Amino acid sequence: MAQYIFRLPDIGEGIAEAEIVAWHVKPGDRLEEHQPLVDVMTDKATVEMTSPKTGVVAAIHGEVGQPLRVGAPLVTFELDQTQAAAEPHPPKRALAAPVTRRRAKELGVPLEAIPGTGPDGRITARDLDHFAAGKSAPRDGVTEIRITGLRRKIAEKMQDSARRIPHFSYIEEFDLTALEALRARLNTARTADQPKLTLLPFMMRALVHLVPDFPQINARYDDKAEILCAFADLHIGIATQTKSGLMVPVVRHAQTRDLWDCARELARVTAVAREGGASPAELTGATLTLSSLGALGGIAATPIVNAPEVAILAPNKLVDRPVVLGGQIVIRTMMNFSSSFDHRIVDGYDAARFVQGLKQILEHPERFFVSNP
Repeated sequence: MAQYIFRLPDIGEGIAEAEIVAWHVKPGDRLEEHQPLVDVMTDKATVEMTSPKTGVVAAIHGEVGQPLRVGAPLVTFELDQTQAAAEPHPPKRALAAPVTRRRAKELGVPLEAIPGTGPDGRITARDLDHFAAGKSAPRDGVTEIRITGLRRKIAEKMQDSARRIPHFSYIEEFDLTALEALRARLNTARTADQPKLTLLPFMMRALVHLVPDFPQINARYDDKAEILCAFADLHIGIATQTKSGLMVPVVRHAQTRDLWDCARELARVTAVAREGGASPAELTGATLTLSSLGALGGIAATPIVNAPEVAILAPNKLVDRPVVLGGQIVIRTMMNFSSSFDHRIVDGYDAARFVQGLKQILEHPERFFVSNP
């Protein structure tokens, strides 16, 4: 019998690391070629890896929740001589830097027990920290929950955005009485093939009218290259809560869609995301994000910009309340509208003009039916 080490392959799209989500095999299992092996998660999607060989699983390298670099050992196979690959046997002595060895000794952790994610299976300081954290004993009355999978990706994304982007938040009050009346009439008169209208399709169409005057907002900023990409097309990300966590499916080319088509595509992409069937293409490429909590919208919010985008818009809940209009106290349907911007790219004055422009369109819904409001 000979051994073959299957390493995490290059999945493409510039992915350098993937996290183990679920193992489908264990040591001692006999596999046929192309049989499911392991699920790994990248920044883009979850990918099922299949067996490249027919043989017996000698060892699996990595635990669920552990990130691995491309090229790191994933599975060691025992092969028949006829299938033996020209792959060197794994080193008997664990590879690690002297400082990592010293710290492992202080922690009482045998290096041979740690799956290495560095080149040629080298054990990194991160590998040691991950292994040591996983082996720590829980305290009385405390449940330790390892942050893995999509939740880990969300944590990394939010932390990175909050750390790197100087946020500027702006909140305005919208009077949506007329828009709500229009929405009710359209929903009552809609045909069987037309989806029910929520507020979001109206906001999407309002953005279509507005963003040509604010090219720096319908944009993505590469702060490492210091390049701002302003887009002629409007691709709207829709922050969507799923069982696994927050996802942002994308309604592409919103400027080519009418109100009903916006609603139809919005329903489709959010449903696919909630069902866990969204493709990487459906979860990437947004140029501006809408984040709505519907009835849970609260009074105000300070949303985190979905980098590399430079703006995020967050409508809050609708409330019927008394306001002064024309010197009279009347009941109107009001909504606070929250927003956050990357202050490196969007000045406060421009952010305020943008939200005020959106307010003017939504408070006068007849503007949806003209080409230039």
